[in-house]
Amino acid sequence: MLPGTSLAAGTAAKAKPAVPFYGAHQAGIATPMQEYLQFAAFDVTGDSIAHLRKLMATWTRAAAAMSLGRQVGPVRTGSKPPADTGEAIGLGPAELTVTFGFGASLFTSNGKDRFGLARHRPAPLVDLPVFRGDQLQAGISGGDIGIQVCANDPQVAFHAMHDLIKLGSPVAVPKWLLAGFGRTGNSTVQPLPRNLMGFQDGTANIVVENPAALDAFVWAAEPGSPFWMRGGSYLVARRIQIALTRWDETSLDGQQKAIGREKLSGNVLPDVPKNSHIFLASPGRNNNQRLYRRGYSYVDGVVAGATAPAAGVMFICYNKDPREQFIPIQGNIADRDGLSAFLTHIGSSIFACPPGVTPGGFIGQELLG
Repeated sequence: MLPGTSLAAGTAAKAKPAVPFYGAHQAGIATPMQEYLQFAAFDVTGDSIAHLRKLMATWTRAAAAMSLGRQVGPVRTGSKPPADTGEAIGLGPAELTVTFGFGASLFTSNGKDRFGLARHRPAPLVDLPVFRGDQLQAGISGGDIGIQVCANDPQVAFHAMHDLIKLGSPVAVPKWLLAGFGRTGNSTVQPLPRNLMGFQDGTANIVVENPAALDAFVWAAEPGSPFWMRGGSYLVARRIQIALTRWDETSLDGQQKAIGREKLSGNVLPDVPKNSHIFLASPGRNNNQRLYRRGYSYVDGVVAGATAPAAGVMFICYNKDPREQFIPIQGNIADRDGLSAFLTHIGSSIFACPPGVTPGGFIGQELLG
């Protein structure tokens, strides 16, 4: 660094817009999707509600600061470790959003009401069933608290998760973490992206410009949800492996019939197979229910002997009530649709994401007191 150069030098030139952190809903839900994801689940140590309140207050302040491109603390600390890890200096906000959710195990774990919250567990925050074909791994499933970090710069996203992990210690211990890229389409102002199977992703998704659909299918409300969840949503996260070698060896006709759409144009096939993904997942086959998806792709090394990367989908969807949306829809398509031969669900989590807050408050304050 040149003498006299500010740590923030170049920020204005590289800065990307900021997404407001405070508001009626948490940012990162009804937000046009960013390009990069960091998603982590944490287990909370101990049984102190006071520690849990302090954790959420600390995380809320840090998330609000980082969403503006600010540091969570000083970097010039001399003989002490920097408070902010520093890898996002000069990169700007990059439309960073941080979204928090509470897992079922925060309310009751192994029959124990650790924090006195069991009576406040929302009815829609159910334990997800094991669906046909699932091969779930405990180490990448569940968690007391889930955090979804999204940004349009991968280092900004990493920095946010890095600092949140550091700030949460030792009260919150990371259980699993996954980095993602390649968004699902959820906005009319963005080009429709493609997933790792080469098909457009998000063609029939709910878009953020449709508030009526968000009210109908995304935002929690009474009487189904308690007061502290009004304006929040239920996040389902599923880690799904794609058998890319098998997919690559499948004919174009076979791929299109499994999806129900043309690969290049994205148009629905003239004669949609009854076992295609879009047929079995359609609202007409699921009591007119819909899911709002915010998923990402991921790559996780290679598989020995395979001719393609080990890759998959971090499927993320938001529900007004998973009992009426995700669970019956997934139950309808699991091991039945044409894609099931190429997909294996290996991780499964559900989180209740409270509504947003105003400055001075913290996420989950109405629950935690």
